[in-house]
Amino acid sequence: MGSLHMLVPLLCLMSTAFGKASVDDGMHAKKKGTIGLITDNNSRNGKEEIVAVKMAMEDFYHYSNQSFDLQIRDSHADSLQAALAARDLIDTQKVEAIIGPETWKETTSVADICSQNMTPVLSLADATPDWSTLKWPYLVQISPNQFKQTKAVVAIVHSFEWYNVNIIYDDTDSSSTRMFSRLYSDLSVSGVHISNVLAIPSLSSSSLPQELEKLRNGFCRVFVVNLSVSLAINLFQTANELKMMEKGYVWIVTDPFTSLVHSLNSSTMSSMQGIVGVKSYFPEIGLQYEHFYSKFQKKFSSENPHELNSEPGIFAARAYDAAWTLALSMIQTTNKKDQTLLDKILLNNFTGLSGKIQLTDQKLDPSDTFQIINVMGEDYKEIGFWTNGLGFSDIIGPNATFNSSMKELGQVLWPGRPWGTPRGWIQALSKPLRIGVPVIDPLKQSVTVIQDQTDNTTTFQGFTIDIFRATMDLLPYHLPYKLYPFNDTYDNLVKQVYLKNFDAVIDVSIISYRYQYAEFTQPYTDPGVLMVVPLKSKVDHRAWLFLKPFTKTMWVLILAMVIYNGFILWMLERRHSPEITGSMLNQTGTMAWLALTPLIKLDGDKLHSNLSKMVMVVWLFVALIITQTYTANLASMLTAERLEPTIDNIDQLRNSNIRVGYSSGSFLKHYVEKVLQFHPENMRNYGELEEFAEAFRRKEIGVAFLEIPAAKIFLAKYCKEFIQAGPLYKVGGFGFAFPRGSPLIPDVNKALLHLVETGKVSELENKRLASEECEDREVNGETASLSPNSFWVLFILTGGTSTFSILVYVFRMNYANSEEKTIWRLTTMIIQQCNHAKRRMSRKVSDVAENPTSSSTTHATPTHV
Repeated sequence: MGSLHMLVPLLCLMSTAFGKASVDDGMHAKKKGTIGLITDNNSRNGKEEIVAVKMAMEDFYHYSNQSFDLQIRDSHADSLQAALAARDLIDTQKVEAIIGPETWKETTSVADICSQNMTPVLSLADATPDWSTLKWPYLVQISPNQFKQTKAVVAIVHSFEWYNVNIIYDDTDSSSTRMFSRLYSDLSVSGVHISNVLAIPSLSSSSLPQELEKLRNGFCRVFVVNLSVSLAINLFQTANELKMMEKGYVWIVTDPFTSLVHSLNSSTMSSMQGIVGVKSYFPEIGLQYEHFYSKFQKKFSSENPHELNSEPGIFAARAYDAAWTLALSMIQTTNKKDQTLLDKILLNNFTGLSGKIQLTDQKLDPSDTFQIINVMGEDYKEIGFWTNGLGFSDIIGPNATFNSSMKELGQVLWPGRPWGTPRGWIQALSKPLRIGVPVIDPLKQSVTVIQDQTDNTTTFQGFTIDIFRATMDLLPYHLPYKLYPFNDTYDNLVKQVYLKNFDAVIDVSIISYRYQYAEFTQPYTDPGVLMVVPLKSKVDHRAWLFLKPFTKTMWVLILAMVIYNGFILWMLERRHSPEITGSMLNQTGTMAWLALTPLIKLDGDKLHSNLSKMVMVVWLFVALIITQTYTANLASMLTAERLEPTIDNIDQLRNSNIRVGYSSGSFLKHYVEKVLQFHPENMRNYGELEEFAEAFRRKEIGVAFLEIPAAKIFLAKYCKEFIQAGPLYKVGGFGFAFPRGSPLIPDVNKALLHLVETGKVSELENKRLASEECEDREVNGETASLSPNSFWVLFILTGGTSTFSILVYVFRMNYANSEEKTIWRLTTMIIQQCNHAKRRMSRKVSDVAENPTSSSTTHATPTHV
């Protein structure tokens, strides 16, 4: 059934367009029930609703061959008349259900009577509260809630960077009042300031010109209007006469007025040129709407010949869908005086002319999409669309691209036809802004006021003056101003803005309690308060200072390297030096002397081995660097003054009776006493920074609390006497103060932010500190002890050289021992052979002496040898 419901409006319209049946045919058919319609017959939306409901009844007859009796009653836009009409329809005409009316005030009267008689009422009012269906169970909201259009208004305001608006609304209707409440809330939450609110009580209000005159004399030129058609027409005609529809003004209007702009005549439109409207959207495309559009124009023109424009609007589409919904429900039920008809109404699910018809909790879902229009000439231009949660777009559909700014939709024609976007405000005073400048500023680098009595001129110089002038130069418009000196406290200076003696003041701290008098820009300095204390010399164990040039690890490594190199030299020299003999104690002393010699003198003892000389040369090089570094670091420690703060933290300060200082005329008196909780008897105030230094030296104070800009100058100038101690105490910083709701603040903030991002503020601040820069600062700093990280390459070099030398020595020793053993074995063999030969010769000689014959015989017969 749901899919069929999506097609029935189109099918019936086509059958009406191409079929031969007429409405009169349905008049003779058996009636399926009676439907009531309550509306204002004299209003444009009421006329559209009457024609649309009649068309729906005719189209439904051609679709289903079912006809209904339609009873129309005129409410005259009065709740009592609407209630009487509902009573007549129920009691006399026996209607099964009622459509309308479109205002919430009339709807409450009708809903009360209908619920008592269990008769469903399909309300065309678009501002039905959530609790309404609980109070009136037979009330059904058949038109979607339009409250989300307030978010579209907020998006338009933000698109053009307007941060102040005036609101004009109708307080005679509760729905308009609720719309105003929602609009006020959404604008405020988004950061838009509501400058003025004008409630228009009735059409004949004689005070309207006077009220608009008051708005014209203000600075805000952006107006958001939520009025009925009649009140809106009167408003714009009056505003046109007061020349409030000219260049510089912005008018943003909402529904229900925008949905009826198409019905206005040319003379009325001429007084509304350039307004931007948020209009209820419904898809005016497709075959279904084309048939409805052509048929509506013919029927509307015949019934309302005095209306110049016969085009249907959103009210006609909603009334058509409401009648179709009711007719579908009535043919599906037989007992229409109980809950059954209401249940059938709530089950409808189809796509009508105005959009999706599907009820949840007896209401249609709120509208999420609105059309943005711009009145120009005798008609209006469709600029684009706004969809909740997505933004602005040129089209509606899957191919739509969304943007957060309305500027992306194209050029808008504003009142007076300006080429650019209106600024949204106009300075109420024709003369330059009066800017108050403090004279008592203790920081002359920030503000210096030089008054020349001879020619009665005043010169303003300093960091803050430069920042303010640079900010004014960056504004997108020319804003004349003049600086005036003010010789009093800063609190009184801010109060002058509230008293309207100054249009703005500069060089003031942003403090919460000052917001009751003015509104501040963002800070242009670092926010915070610092505690400044004198320096004192550290008292520590100076008897052991000679060990401080090196870390413990460094000393251990040096000792290890001394022992290692001494051992290597002893090994290499013990065979060459006769003095390396004797007892173990004597040899140990000689080994230590060889290793320590490079640390004590540069020549060392005479060495015999080449390997020893190589080790000594490298160790001598490393020792020379180590000793020279030690000497330099120790000298620095002995000569440098090592200092520390006299007070470490604020708790230590509170526990003592030390007096504290603060700047005269500043908020610091309140801050030190109330926030930091110091007794007033222990507080002293001073003017210039030099007075703080003298007070420290005279022991009048032990601590001074200064804001960061002053503290930076003070510590830069007296860097060797004073230091920051304790944490940073957060406060607002320095800024400019303007009247509450001033339209200048957003532009000034934007300009200040640009100065910060481009580095201009840092450049000016560095320039201010340059003259007080302190050189060779040693405050609370010690000369650091040196670790092996600075010498590891040297230790590897000497250790590697020593290790290499001992390896070469061991290799040589092993080789020499092997060669010696080989020669000894050969010599022993030769000697053994020689001894053996000698013994044989000796035996032969003895034998010859004893037996000569034997010897002759032997010689005579050599062949036998």
